[in-house]
Amino acid sequence: MTLELYFAPGACSFVPHVALEAVKAATGQAFEPRMVKLHKGEHRTPEYLAMNPNGQVPVLVVDGKPLVQIVAICDYLDRSFPKAGLLPAEPWARAQALSQLVWMNNTVHPTFTHVFRAAEYAETETAQAEVKKIAAAKYRKHLERIQSWVAGANPHWYGERITCHDAYAFTLLRWGGYAGIDPKSLPSYLAYVERVMQAPPVAAALERERVKLDTYKLS
Repeated sequence: MTLELYFAPGACSFVPHVALEAVKAATGQAFEPRMVKLHKGEHRTPEYLAMNPNGQVPVLVVDGKPLVQIVAICDYLDRSFPKAGLLPAEPWARAQALSQLVWMNNTVHPTFTHVFRAAEYAETETAQAEVKKIAAAKYRKHLERIQSWVAGANPHWYGERITCHDAYAFTLLRWGGYAGIDPKSLPSYLAYVERVMQAPPVAAALERERVKLDTYKLS
């Protein structure tokens, strides 16, 4: 099997990036990282759009066939490499885990998009500021919910192993800085993420992407 991951540093593609590092550590299955430079429009080239018409990262290419969408990629990797333990094996626990992952992907993530790209949702600067303000408040509530979920993490979301949930939780807290949310204001969430960052699969992805956790700046 040949695996290629198209990713952009700091983007949501960090989730399958970590998952693939976890698969590699557990099974020896290698993957080829393919960096996509969003600022240069590489996600809008005809070649890229042929793989993903949405013009987004991530794209996982498996033996030449592209797969898009984070939840689908995480599910595929878990089913293909169960030894990595990316999702719980027991059916009910797995369903609950997928429910959380989908919520992070279809609710928390789009809320941040309203903060980061407010111009796509309103025309005037005043309206954009309002969109950003409302979305940032909602985003904090979402992060507080995740904080309640990870309050008992020991040391990670599902114990010793690193999962897609851990990678998404890191990404969402990191994005909080861009929404004006100081990670220190979510202390148990921050402590959990700092533990996650020490895990070898996460550390490897962080080194390749050259990103840090704290994006918060005082206004």
